[in-house]
Amino acid sequence: MADNIIIRVQSPDGMKKIPSTKRETAAAFLKKVAKEFGFNSNGFSVYQNRNKTGEIVSQNKTLSLLKIKHGDMLFLFPSGSSSSSAEVMDTATPHTSISLPSISSSSSSSSSSFSSSSIIPRPYSAPQVQEDEIDQYLAKQDGKIYRNRDPQLCRHGALGKCVHCVPLEPFDEDYLNHLDPPVKHMSFHAYIRKLTGGADKGKFAALENISCKIKSGCEGHPPWPEGICTKCQPSAITLNRQKYRHVDNIMFENHTIADRFLDFWRKTGSQRMGYLYGRYTEHKDIPLGIRAEVAAIYEPPQNATQNSLELLEDPKAAAVDEIAGKLGLCKVGWIFSDLLSEDTRIGTVRYTRNQDSHYLSAEECITAGYFQNQHPNPCRLSREGHFGSKFVTVLATGGPDNQVHFEGYQVSNQCMALVRDECLLPCKDASELGYAKESSSEQYVPDVFYKDKDKFGNDVTFLARPLPVEYLIIDITTTFPKDPQYTFCSTQRFPIENRDILGETQDFHSLATYLSQCNSTLFLDIVSDFHLLLFLVTNEVMPLRDSIGLLLDAVKTSNEDLAQTWKKSEQWATIEQLCSTVGGQPPSSLGYGAMSGPSVPSSSSAMWSCLHCTFMNQPGTEHCEMCSLPRS
Repeated sequence: MADNIIIRVQSPDGMKKIPSTKRETAAAFLKKVAKEFGFNSNGFSVYQNRNKTGEIVSQNKTLSLLKIKHGDMLFLFPSGSSSSSAEVMDTATPHTSISLPSISSSSSSSSSSFSSSSIIPRPYSAPQVQEDEIDQYLAKQDGKIYRNRDPQLCRHGALGKCVHCVPLEPFDEDYLNHLDPPVKHMSFHAYIRKLTGGADKGKFAALENISCKIKSGCEGHPPWPEGICTKCQPSAITLNRQKYRHVDNIMFENHTIADRFLDFWRKTGSQRMGYLYGRYTEHKDIPLGIRAEVAAIYEPPQNATQNSLELLEDPKAAAVDEIAGKLGLCKVGWIFSDLLSEDTRIGTVRYTRNQDSHYLSAEECITAGYFQNQHPNPCRLSREGHFGSKFVTVLATGGPDNQVHFEGYQVSNQCMALVRDECLLPCKDASELGYAKESSSEQYVPDVFYKDKDKFGNDVTFLARPLPVEYLIIDITTTFPKDPQYTFCSTQRFPIENRDILGETQDFHSLATYLSQCNSTLFLDIVSDFHLLLFLVTNEVMPLRDSIGLLLDAVKTSNEDLAQTWKKSEQWATIEQLCSTVGGQPPSSLGYGAMSGPSVPSSSSAMWSCLHCTFMNQPGTEHCEMCSLPRS
């Protein structure tokens, strides 16, 4: 009986113990493994090491000769798997989009949140996920919190370490709670370190996205609503305040960005919404933290009143994202205003939200969840290749001091799932409350619960009908730097898009005025304006989408030589001529950008603007194609 041994075999589906003997051949042992795991004889391979070395082949050598002992761990990989289970993940699958709700400006919700994840075996045949650059950078960092030797508590030499000075893990809650100000949410990468720690170093740790939909393909019963079973039924959801956040800080590069956004409200009294374009960088105030730096705000087409916002279809959306990408930027979030003027002469505002009851409304939380689902966070620890989102929400609202304050938020991963699967609705009469839908013949909705204290101080579980949206919100600090930064260094202000209601239009007359006011000696300073670059690419008269790459590279790298090279192109010469024609000025009066350019075509060969209806006509015509009136 001394020859009897137990061999452990680890597979992507779990570990099993195989009884054997020292004298048993490898061929006989592999037949036992195939029977135990349900494989045919050539459907798998067994290795002595996790990195697929030391393969055990079917032969007559005994396990003793192969140096396999009692209690040893072998590793099984199904045929066709290209990499180890510790290294591979699924790619992201796109979410089903929902109709974008209008945003009520009068409202609501709370301060911090939750999200659900669990440790599950990772898939063994999924391709590698391409994470964002900031995630790749932080994954390589040590992340530990180093402390100096305490002269009062440490009783060891300068090179020693004890419990009072040993480095802390980045997810140490006691350390985060004692920061000034305290940090309620650890960073996402600190949370990953917590999951992937321990004896197995997270080899089988993964993040699972929540699903509120019935699993398809269950054939044991009729489809819903005629039938449902435990295999296809989604689990009930108990809302928890999320312990981590994907973004730890939002920073506007300078005050000008925010001031120009607020100008619309100052001039009209109507609310405004915009997309934040910038980049993700390391936030060094929090271990392994991420900061969203905002370099520009793009304002899409929208209908606005004093109390509401409605987004319209934006035909330029793809072009804006493309331009931002070539400038090294991406869409990092959205911003909207909720302001009520108290005295327009001195610029004070009235605090429009009840700070003791809510910060965001349920409708705004649903909209934030919609945007976050549109911009998932690539993650190598997820089966689907994505987990959560780094897309942020910024609210511009009044404060107790009657000044404008910028508040940053995200909604939790649980909220994202409820919004994605269309399970969450806003309450009509209470903007700070949401409502979990009830199941119907068209849709099964899992039960949603949250925990709170009753009047006696006991923890009680409530059904989320209605639901305080404070369980869905994570607050994020929003700041401005002491030393302003400028991705776009132009000192002049080119009109912002989609502000026709203010009489501010993006056209060649505006461009001519802009160029005539520029007094910089550097061409790069003149064209380094986000809204100007958008106009050059998206205008209908002479769009430069295919020929502006060099100029975008110049702005991205702050390279004046590249800008001067593009300035000598035919495209810029034509732009100058259009400006001079529309503005009624010779090119030499359009500022530096026009003075040193190449020779431009004569007026007879250039497009001209009708004096009566301003329509841009083709060269060589004497009557306007729109109103038929003579050119002169």
